[in-house]
This record gives sequence, C-alpha cells and structure tokens, in this order.
Amino acid sequence: MEPTNWMTHTPAGLYCRPGNFYIDPLRPVACALITHGHSDHARAGHDTVLATRETLQVMAARLGDGFARSQQPIALRQPILLGDVRVTFHPAGHIWGSAQVAMEAFGSRIVASGDYKRTPDPTCDAFEPVACDVFITEATFGLPVFHHPDPDREIQKLLASQAAFPERAHLVGVYALGKAQRVAALLRRAGYDRPIYVHGAISRMMQLYQEHMSFGEICRVEGPGRADLPGEIILCPPQALHDLWARRFSDPVRALASGWMRIRARARQAAIELPLVISDHADWAELCATVQELACQDIWVTHGQEDALVHWAQSHGLRARPLSLLGYGDEDDADRTDDNVKQPSGTPL
Repeated sequence: MEPTNWMTHTPAGLYCRPGNFYIDPLRPVACALITHGHSDHARAGHDTVLATRETLQVMAARLGDGFARSQQPIALRQPILLGDVRVTFHPAGHIWGSAQVAMEAFGSRIVASGDYKRTPDPTCDAFEPVACDVFITEATFGLPVFHHPDPDREIQKLLASQAAFPERAHLVGVYALGKAQRVAALLRRAGYDRPIYVHGAISRMMQLYQEHMSFGEICRVEGPGRADLPGEIILCPPQALHDLWARRFSDPVRALASGWMRIRARARQAAIELPLVISDHADWAELCATVQELACQDIWVTHGQEDALVHWAQSHGLRARPLSLLGYGDEDDADRTDDNVKQPSGTPL
C-alpha cells in the first residue's frame, strides 16, 4: 500500500489511518502524538496524548495537568504498536523533549519530523537521521537566503556589546520555551558567570528546565518599579522589548535572538539594535542536506517556505509536494508578559 493511502492530512492535521492517530493535531482528537511542546503543535483537549516524558511535562506546565484525559510517555527509540502501525520516537534537536515520529506499515516507513534543527544545542538531544520512504519536513527557513551562523559567534556579539556599553542593560528577546534556555546555556558555555535575569513570563519554563540541567544563577525581574540593571543581560519575550515593562530600564540595548534576524529589514522594522541570528529551526542548507542524507523517495513539506524546498527537491530528482497545513508558526509566542504579580527586582528563581 502506498504511503499516501494510509497517511493523509485532514482539517484536524496529519492523520494515520491504520493507527487511528493524529500528529500535532490542530483541534481536539481521540489520539494525538505530539512532537514537542510549542503551542502551535501541543494543544489541550485531546482524549489521549502520546509524547516524550519531557514534552508531557512541558504541556502540563503550560496547559495544566488536565490538558488531556490520559497521557502516555514514549521513550526515544522504543517502538510501540498503535493499531497496525509500528511507531518509534527519535530526537528532533528542536527543543527539550522534541521528537520525530517514525511510522512503519505495509512495508514502508514515514517520518514526521515536526520542527527540527541540525546545529548542536546543549539543552536537547541532537537530531537523529532516520532512513525512510517518506520524510515530512518543515520549511520555516526554506529559502537560500537563510543561513544560520555559529550560535557561539552570535553570543560573542552579545558579550562584545555588553562590554562596549557597560552602562546599558541588554534586553534579549527570546521565546520562553527552548530559545531562552538555549541562550542561557550558550552564555554559560562562553564563560559568562554573572547572574542572568529573566522576565516573569520566562521564569516558569526556566524553572522546569532547571530541574534537569544547570544554568547557573538565574534571577527573575518583575514588579512595577525601576530595574535599570546596568550592564546586565535580561531575557524577555520578544513582545516585551517595546512594551511598558521595558520602560523600567534606562536606554537599554534591545536584542532579538531569531533566525529572522538574518533579514536586516526585519531587524530595522522591529527597532532591534542588536540582531542575533540564533534559530531553533533548520536553515536552507540544513534542510537540503537532511533531505539528501535520508535518500528517501518522497518529500512532503508541511509549513513555511514550501514552494522553494519542493522545487529544490524536484530539481534533484525527488518526488516532493507541499501539504499546505495551516495553523503552525515558526516559533512559539504563547507566553505573554504578565506584570500582575509584584515581586522585587532581581528575585532568584
């Protein structure tokens, strides 16, 4: 049986007929396999959720313990049988707990990668190539213009700016889940030993990560009062860079850690003084290299710059098509700023 006959996409998302389950469904379903904890992939309301133990912890922290009627943790590389389908989770390298879903049935294997990156990340397991007949890939940065530089070099840019402007706080826009922790880990790897300050909207996920890995001293910045913190590095949600919360800092350097900072016009439009090209998604070269490495027969592109990657794959003799799935973003921005809880500036987590 051809893979297209047992794996399809519906208004609810990718659906595996012989296994009777969905992958990262967009609406409540009976059985959902979740690749990672970002809110565009991990939603509440499903009857049963299967995911890595880490992703289940993230979902509980973000959505509450009752986010699904039942939960089943899936260990990496340990096959399970769902209906007529042999399912195995493999590391995706995107964020903590992220996984690809490999499905085997009727003599073929389909791998749904979710979001992934190939650059090593100290906060999560590295992407693991899985041989397959069909590879379902994202294409968030699926254009040749997107080349993600060495993240350690980008961190050095941040530290150089901090040294050049010791009187100014450095506000770094990061997403609460994955990016904040990765930037903190990269700072520590670069030898930065001062406290790292975080916005209150980031502290919840930071605390969850800290139960499993060390980031040194992390301090929480909240409350309505002034918090100049000259020369310090403060991680905050991107939307906080220009809202009322940021006004407590006197003339801060505004930075943003994102793959989109490769586009200078985006940095200018967002009034970003220090763009940091640090992404948790594969860039163009990594997308193409992954497709070539897997040597699969078919490429299905789920979201992002679908047309460019489909064209590239077809020009290299591969069968490729866009799935045109809507409802998935390039990053997770679910956590909004919340200054209702008043705490002293610089409260340790």
